[in-house]
Amino acid sequence: MLITGRNAVSEALKSDATAEKLYVQKGENTGVIKNIVALAREKRIIISFVDKTALDRITQNGRHQGVALIQTEYVYSTPEEIVEYANSTGRPPFIVIADEIEDPHNLGGIIRTAECAGVHGIIIGKHRSASVNDTVLRCSAGAASHVRIAKVTNVNDAIKYLKEQNIYVYCADMDGEPMYNANLKGAIALVIGGEGSGVKRLTKELADGVISIPMQGKINSLNASVAAAVVVYEKVRQDLK
Repeated sequence: MLITGRNAVSEALKSDATAEKLYVQKGENTGVIKNIVALAREKRIIISFVDKTALDRITQNGRHQGVALIQTEYVYSTPEEIVEYANSTGRPPFIVIADEIEDPHNLGGIIRTAECAGVHGIIIGKHRSASVNDTVLRCSAGAASHVRIAKVTNVNDAIKYLKEQNIYVYCADMDGEPMYNANLKGAIALVIGGEGSGVKRLTKELADGVISIPMQGKINSLNASVAAAVVVYEKVRQDLK
């Protein structure tokens, strides 16, 4: 997998992921690039200094910010591993379920918010969902290298498992109760539905509750990654009370 962008490459090198080769554009000697090169050398990763034309060709789109990293394919976790990790932290499990988020930019944004908010892990579906790729890594500003992400065949089966672990599952949807009225403290999983389709009916029926973001404008919905950020930080706010 090819990772581009200074933040994404830097965070990938700081993680436990295995990298094979680093490409650096000749003449790029900013502090960030120097730190990236130092990290690569520390991990004994092959470094190749190339001109911009070559790096544009390697990355295909040229949006590399002077650096690109070849990393082994992303290794997904399982829901069980996420719950096990959450329990090891001494905090109640906090999980985000991104159900049929197809836009990698949205998935990257959700991952970035989740990492910043202390979410223990993210669950995504195998079907009709973006996978963790270069775009997701770049849009997450490298956060995907630090968050456990599980890819499951059936999201509803994952929800059933979480409920068996005494984790309350709430869906974010327009027809739910205002999120400020819901008790989001403790062990919680938040389901964010896909662009346009929202959360599926069966998923809402399976969940312990449905919450909504109060709207006052003429537009009655938010971008999926923005909605995720609002709901995730409402949970954080309640935990801090």
